[in-house]
Amino acid sequence: MNCAQLIQVFEQQAAESYACDWDNVGLVAGSRKKEIKKVYIALDATDAAVQEAIDAQADLLLTHHPLLFHGIKRVTDDDLIGRRLISMIRADLAYYAMHTNFDVKGMAQLAAEKMGLTDCVPLEETCVEQGIPQGIGRVGSLEREMTLEECCTAVQTAFGRKYVQVFGTLSAPVRRAAICPGSGKSDVQYALDAGADVYITGDIDHHTGIDAAACGMAVIDAGHYGIEHIFVPYMAQYLRAHAPEITVVTQGCAEPFQIVAQN
Repeated sequence: MNCAQLIQVFEQQAAESYACDWDNVGLVAGSRKKEIKKVYIALDATDAAVQEAIDAQADLLLTHHPLLFHGIKRVTDDDLIGRRLISMIRADLAYYAMHTNFDVKGMAQLAAEKMGLTDCVPLEETCVEQGIPQGIGRVGSLEREMTLEECCTAVQTAFGRKYVQVFGTLSAPVRRAAICPGSGKSDVQYALDAGADVYITGDIDHHTGIDAAACGMAVIDAGHYGIEHIFVPYMAQYLRAHAPEITVVTQGCAEPFQIVAQN
């Protein structure tokens, strides 16, 4: 199938119209007429991901986070964005991003299901479709009441995390949970307003964490990559089911940073 036809497959999962106004989703580079036989999927269009896609002889790179958020005035090899775009164009590698549109139509529900949340509603409502609210994140009930420490273990198990950062009392009981994959600082108030006992997200800074705990809501920071890496296997499975003629290659799951601890 050509790129335009593959984009229709992507749109069936998460139409570009669901993206936030500030976002930059869709076909970022390449021709809609290009024939696509192999897709490489990663969370970010890093130097490594671009090179791995080229080495795999992929025709299209699919990522969650867009390489470009804002307009650029020139494409040169003087900066990393320009170098990556030049590498993709030279290799005839098309590039497509599914960001906040996938957050609304995929990521939120997938993360909630991995945590076993029930009676879920959107954490931050972004639109209403046929009378049904749609939005970023989810808030619902854990399968049972548990301690915050037990909830941390559940998060680690659900998302393959070796560690999480926690604000709150580990022995405190939690039942109502909010989850927002990625960077969740801007949605803390939504979680508080929803009466969440615990908020599961990433990129929580010191002051936001201690203030949330002071308001009676624990925070489990599982990392930005730590939750959103689920995009890669999910979209691989989706493409294999909805475009079986396409060969799918995925980037391995690995944190973009390392933790160094003293013995």
